[in-house]
Amino acid sequence: MKRICVFCGSNPGNDPVFIETAREVGEFLAGENIELVYGGGRIGLMGRIADTVLAAGGRVTGVIPESMARKERAHRGLTDLRIVRSMHERKALMAELSDGFIALPGGFGTFEEFCEILTWSQLGFHAKPCGLLNVGGFYDHLIELFDVSASSGFIRPEHRRLVLVEKSVEKLFEMMREFRPVPVEKWIDKEST
Repeated sequence: MKRICVFCGSNPGNDPVFIETAREVGEFLAGENIELVYGGGRIGLMGRIADTVLAAGGRVTGVIPESMARKERAHRGLTDLRIVRSMHERKALMAELSDGFIALPGGFGTFEEFCEILTWSQLGFHAKPCGLLNVGGFYDHLIELFDVSASSGFIRPEHRRLVLVEKSVEKLFEMMREFRPVPVEKWIDKEST
């Protein structure tokens, strides 16, 4: 894996473990010579992870819509800053540039980005690993929701396993490196349609 996309909050959150985790992930990426691809912001967890990678001599590509860049939220010190027209273009370019995806703590945008890239995996649009870094149990309830949806017959077990979950960045990357997707058709029972 040469480039990893990280979805995370543009706020720091209210627990110091969140900002510390962004720093740890940034140090890990730089130490492994893996380029960070992210949303291009300069504040919150986004800013911390980018600054950490850069300070350690790593490469960072940010992708941000022009409307957000105009409001001076763009990180102007990146290795590569790509300004696009829309959120749709942002997500498509981040997906194209990346070899895998990780979600750190965040809000609606983080959840939406992770679930969309996960859906693309389910539909066979890509075969890249998707991981939740479940620091401090932040994603416990989302993981529970995925499990409930699977047990209720809305997500196939093979697709549920597309979500890699770990509390340690090192262990999550190990899982991502070992990830091999299993091709499965989306629909559970074609006869029921």
